[in-house]
Amino acid sequence: MYLEQLHLTRFRNYFNCSVAFEAQTIILLGNNAQGKSNLLEAVELLATLKSHRTSKDQDLIFQNEAIAQIEAVVKRLYRENTLTLTLRQKGRRTVALDREKLRRKTDFLGALNAVQFSSLDLDLVRGSPDKRRNWLDALLIQIEPIYAYILQEYNRVLRQRNALLKTIRKSLYEVSESNQVDNSTWEQLALWDAQLAANGSRVMRRRARVLERLTPIAQKWHNQISDHTEQLNLIYTANVTWSEDDPQQVQQAILDRIKLRQAAEQNLGTTVVGPHRDEVEFNINETPARSYGSQGQQRTLVLALKLAELELIETVVGEPPLLLLDDVLAELDLQRQNQLLSAIANRFQTIITTTHLNSFDQQWLKSSQVLTVDNGSLS
Repeated sequence: MYLEQLHLTRFRNYFNCSVAFEAQTIILLGNNAQGKSNLLEAVELLATLKSHRTSKDQDLIFQNEAIAQIEAVVKRLYRENTLTLTLRQKGRRTVALDREKLRRKTDFLGALNAVQFSSLDLDLVRGSPDKRRNWLDALLIQIEPIYAYILQEYNRVLRQRNALLKTIRKSLYEVSESNQVDNSTWEQLALWDAQLAANGSRVMRRRARVLERLTPIAQKWHNQISDHTEQLNLIYTANVTWSEDDPQQVQQAILDRIKLRQAAEQNLGTTVVGPHRDEVEFNINETPARSYGSQGQQRTLVLALKLAELELIETVVGEPPLLLLDDVLAELDLQRQNQLLSAIANRFQTIITTTHLNSFDQQWLKSSQVLTVDNGSLS
């Protein structure tokens, strides 16, 4: 997989910028706040239709412009595609493949695969559970694009059920004449329970499966980087228990848990059962890395996870994804830098942002395309 061209129009601080990538390794050199990360964000959006920096399209559009566009030419093993993402201040974003507008965004996902590793990812270990859930979901979308729709459907059901629970809470606990809920409301809640269980089962089972596939790959990299001194384990901790990867069994486990927590849900007015409450645990030598891991251990862990992501995506899609390294080399010591660079070798097309070239080996620089980024322009 090779990114040949990228054209940014009114995106972030790029008013109109085209670049042709001519090497396996591209280094974006420049001071802070010049647009290096913005360029990587554009590639990330083409790969996942998400940005890890914002959830609002308006934030991605140049100043007061109405529309922004990201266009890229991607060379795959057996084909070449032109990808276009159009963002709007008002109205929905649209996607096009080879200039043909797509009705379903899931048909766009998978045209480009990329793994991003930024300094923000070092918070993956110590951060809140939703960071780890989002990381796992982003990986799933890359290898199984239909998962984006599954997750969207689950979140839609969750919003509707939460709205109904708020209504029930108001009827039961706030001052009113009857302090009662009519039968039709309880029947409606039962319907949302069933939908939550069905959609939640799809999310939970896929998360558990992908983590099961990722774990041995991450363990291999972690052993190598830590010089076989530490044992890594990744555990998907769902808030319901099941023994088999069976849709009916997982759905029933969710429904049983809902019944058990119904008083708490009605009191809080929100859903407390489901994959939105699950956790991904990282343990080093059977100790939670979040609580006890040193900074060095945490960096090793995240580096192992990113290398495992690359390898898993390559295995599933049949060709290597892009690697986006956003200001991350400065966060790694020399040993971890060398581990990362040797693992990349010439296997993955890599785009790296940096404020200086001192940390790069001369041989690397000779074979790399170095682009200077200055206030939204490239040279």
